[in-house]
Amino acid sequence: MTGERHAVNNRRGTVPAEGTAVARGERPLEGEDGPVLRFAADLRALREKAGRPAYRELSKRAHYSTGALSDAAGGRRLPSLAVTLAYVGACGGDTEAWERRWREVAAELDAESADPVGDDGEAPYVGLAPFGVEDADRFFGRERLVTELAARVADQRFVVVFGPSGSGKSSLLRAGLVSGAAGPVLLMTPGQRPLQECAARLACLVGGSAIALRAAMGADDDSLHLTALQALVSGQASSDLLVVVDQFEEVFTLCRDADERARFLAVLRAAAHAPNSRTRVVLGVRADFYAHCAHHPELVEAIRDGQFLVGPMTTDELRTAITRPAVEAGCRLETALVSRVIADATGRPGVLPLVSHALLETWKRRRGTTLTSTGYDAAGGITEAVARTAAAVHASLSPRQRQWSRQLFLRLVALGEGTEDTKRRVDRAELDLDADGALVLERLVRARLVTRDRDSVQITHEALIRCWPQLRHWLTEDRETLRVHRQLVEATATWESLDRDPGALYRGARLALARELADSAVTLTARERAFLDASLAAEAAERAAARRRTRRLRQLVAVLAVLLVLSTASTVYAIRADIAVSRQRNALLAQEVTKEAVALRATNPALAAQLGLAAYRLVPSRQARDGLISTLAVPLAGHTQVVSSVAFAPDRRHLATAGFEGSVWLWDIGEPVLATPVSSFAGNCDSIATVAFSPDGALLALGCRDHTVRLWNVADPQRPAEVATLVGHTDVVFSVVFAPDGRTLASGSYDRSVRLWDVADSARPAPLSALIGHTLNVKPVAFSPDGKTLASGGDDRTVRLWDTGDPARPVELAVLTGHDDFVSAVAFSPDGRTLASGSDDHTVRLWDVGDRRRPTSLTTLAAHSDIVGSVAFSPDGTTLATGGYDQTVRLWDLAERGRPTERATLTGHAGAINSTAFSPDGRTLATGSDDHIALLWETDGDRVEARACAVGRPAISPDEWERHLPGLDYQPPCP
Repeated sequence: MTGERHAVNNRRGTVPAEGTAVARGERPLEGEDGPVLRFAADLRALREKAGRPAYRELSKRAHYSTGALSDAAGGRRLPSLAVTLAYVGACGGDTEAWERRWREVAAELDAESADPVGDDGEAPYVGLAPFGVEDADRFFGRERLVTELAARVADQRFVVVFGPSGSGKSSLLRAGLVSGAAGPVLLMTPGQRPLQECAARLACLVGGSAIALRAAMGADDDSLHLTALQALVSGQASSDLLVVVDQFEEVFTLCRDADERARFLAVLRAAAHAPNSRTRVVLGVRADFYAHCAHHPELVEAIRDGQFLVGPMTTDELRTAITRPAVEAGCRLETALVSRVIADATGRPGVLPLVSHALLETWKRRRGTTLTSTGYDAAGGITEAVARTAAAVHASLSPRQRQWSRQLFLRLVALGEGTEDTKRRVDRAELDLDADGALVLERLVRARLVTRDRDSVQITHEALIRCWPQLRHWLTEDRETLRVHRQLVEATATWESLDRDPGALYRGARLALARELADSAVTLTARERAFLDASLAAEAAERAAARRRTRRLRQLVAVLAVLLVLSTASTVYAIRADIAVSRQRNALLAQEVTKEAVALRATNPALAAQLGLAAYRLVPSRQARDGLISTLAVPLAGHTQVVSSVAFAPDRRHLATAGFEGSVWLWDIGEPVLATPVSSFAGNCDSIATVAFSPDGALLALGCRDHTVRLWNVADPQRPAEVATLVGHTDVVFSVVFAPDGRTLASGSYDRSVRLWDVADSARPAPLSALIGHTLNVKPVAFSPDGKTLASGGDDRTVRLWDTGDPARPVELAVLTGHDDFVSAVAFSPDGRTLASGSDDHTVRLWDVGDRRRPTSLTTLAAHSDIVGSVAFSPDGTTLATGGYDQTVRLWDLAERGRPTERATLTGHAGAINSTAFSPDGRTLATGSDDHIALLWETDGDRVEARACAVGRPAISPDEWERHLPGLDYQPPCP
């Protein structure tokens, strides 16, 4: 941005001087050369430098209307800072430099517009401040409302005046009602201690001790009534005492003592409603606190019968309020100015303090005795006058003084809870001002932004909170930190009022929050820092004492454990030690009982179930729950050698198990607890490594160690019949799996190949293709849910993905590497996006195979301590079961597949686990093991307790209970 002066066109339309940039189609800059025209010319030059974008395009970038942006460079008036920065930003300019330039121009305009005759004499307008009793001679426009309110007060003893912020409630009460009152008046604002404030004001009015009056008000609701009655009778006054409580909302925003608030309301109500009352009460309340008043029965009745609403002024009232103060002060207003102010103010809520402030600033810029539209524009009008005054004062301060300005304004605002923010009256002692702070406060008072009396400071009017963007930004920047600081301020005041009682210091969570204020933008006063330091020191001392107590307690625990058998606890320490010892004993006992229950499962299942349930109810830990599930596992005994494979039929009612002795057993598991064998048959091969059902459940494929695959018809489970033998492999067939359509069968063999078979006609199966790629034994194979992809794992430590869309022409898609030993198990998730692989390296890996040609590793599960021989997904894909040679089955929660968590560890097998499978409904898990048995597990913990009681018959006897659960009251877990 250039700082040189640009020549501008005069009113005759002369050509701009060389170097002046004027955008095509824009009105030439006209008028006398001045700061506004130079500023507009520089804006146009910036737009020219940016390539002269259309104002429509600038509007899209800046989020302001084309009219506002065009007017900014029109040279008629100085645009607002916000519009200027938006214009500059849209043109790619330096916003910081332009902000400094804007402030320089604004200051120059203020200097040019200053009153040439000075500010001698009293201003006819009060600015942001409400009209006080002493301002009655300048209070115009509310004559009708004053008369109506006086009549209402004469008719009713309790009146509540409601009105939005800026509607003129305070002025109506002070300059209207109070100034015209014939009798004694007690005028007050509640502040933080409304009873104290009321007592002090009443003492000044009637004489006596404020301390005695405060004590009386705290003890007796009739104290105000009786004091007023006594004063009026002794003084033989004919008029009643008028109690006016302005800004009554402070009882909700500043008074934090609920008891004092309730007492204050009770005292006011009693004074107004006593049968012989000589007191009339008028409350001035901001309209957005109407709901707060409705929470108090004392106010509900008054609001119902004595509500008085202050609305906006009519046009005639507004004209009177604008013109009469100036006329009374010997000034005049331009007719155009009056029209503009009325037009600007009409229809806007809370506008009266803004009007008063704008007119005050216009009066400061008057020409002789005339208030002009030019002065009104220079002041910023109703819209910007307050913000411009505040911004000008703030900008004139040094950096450190600006910090003081920020801290002062933040302390002077009470943060709203479901309501707008309000002003807050602050004791001057709270501010802890140094020289810079005192200077800032003086500047703010002179600018009439802040009002100061002997003891307190407050924002002149809440309109400043609404209309100054910088203050709104400060309030919303870190509102929670401001709330914490406000609580610290109140706690500091309470602490000092109690002579720095250590019991009033912060502790725990409140201290932790307050400690963070040290790293925030909030500046603590010396008083607040002393309170925080004392709280931190007290906490440190308490922690040191707690550590000493802990050491002493640990030294006593051994003695208390012995004494616990002999006597009941007589001290708090003994009680705590007893609880700790009981918990530890219960935890150890639950562990032991869980182990005993698992061990008893085979020999005494009823007792085992009840012991497992009792342990779980004693200490409902994950270990106890896992033990209960393990205890209730249903054994399927029949095989005489290793159970190599288990498979559920699609109907969920039947299960097939295969063993190394060469037999297959078919089981009816419609009710797992009562699982019974349906049939068993020799597979016609020396040893069976794997079994798999076809999707329709009619066929059962056996993978044999004699290098064959045998197909059996099991449509009638009681009469299985062999239908075909598939020959082609030259070594052990480790795995078989049907494609989802049931037409294709895959087999993996130690001959390093995977073979695909056409089994559409099970009586005449035919080979389709051989998948060659693995360099060592092929072990597991698995089809994806859509049947278009086959995964195979091998002793070459790889998992390979094959495209089997055309089974006769399979194509290798990808090779997954990462395992450090043989791959023993693979399985696809039900959605086909995840592949699990188990390995002899004791790990399970999860792979993202959404892109079949570019699979990626998701995570590695390393909980097993031996070979992982089997993996299986639940039908809903939320659980993964892994079986290992460490004799455990682990269940993993896959809610977040990239971060699975172990949900359960199941024990019960006495040998390596070779196979795992979920039932079609996901409620049952089957496993096969080297211990010659298969187990059925309940996977839903909520159903386990019900099953335990179904199995637990007869009920555990008292002798059995005492033997396994010594020291606990006899409570059979199943009724």
